[in-house]
Amino acid sequence: MGPEHVAYGMRASYGLPYVTQDLVVAWEREIASPDNSELTALAGVLWCSPSELLGKPRTLREHRLARGLAPEDVARAVGHELVAYLRMEENDDWQGNDRQSAALAGILGLTVPDLLTVTGRDTALAELLRSAVTTRWQAYVRPVGKMVPLDRRLLEDALQQLHQNYQGQMTATLSWGGGGSESSAAGREFLERIVEYFWATIGGATA
Repeated sequence: MGPEHVAYGMRASYGLPYVTQDLVVAWEREIASPDNSELTALAGVLWCSPSELLGKPRTLREHRLARGLAPEDVARAVGHELVAYLRMEENDDWQGNDRQSAALAGILGLTVPDLLTVTGRDTALAELLRSAVTTRWQAYVRPVGKMVPLDRRLLEDALQQLHQNYQGQMTATLSWGGGGSESSAAGREFLERIVEYFWATIGGATA
């Protein structure tokens, strides 16, 4: 189907008279994003579910849409006023407390990594992990544990392994004769992807 066919289907079958070919093209190019009703209509025209159009959800709104929930459903479940919840979605800025975050994870089926991303705590986690692998990892077991509700022994093993991997990589790069520039580049790449490596390490330990 071309953009003009999609636009016509949304106008004719879903009562969205303003949807034009140009708007559909803007969605395709990620210049604009469809709202809730538009996404539902778009999925209907394309004979798929909204979650299939979203790919892997990352934001609060994308997770809600992937579950096919209305904003009212989530706001009620987490104990927020609808207006306040919609503002959080719009700004991608979750403001719930621990109890509300747990309720959010429950209704949206969020994994621990997803919950940290949606609530904006993955940036803080990354900072802790970078400090752990570049200094003494033992000092960061408790701070990371407060943020990530996992078994302490599992966290200790993961932080120790990350520390060894980072330090070993830096040492190996220097021993190859590459000099400080190659070592710095390898170290920066490791630190930039530290959260990804952390979850991979946790997953490997629990598999």
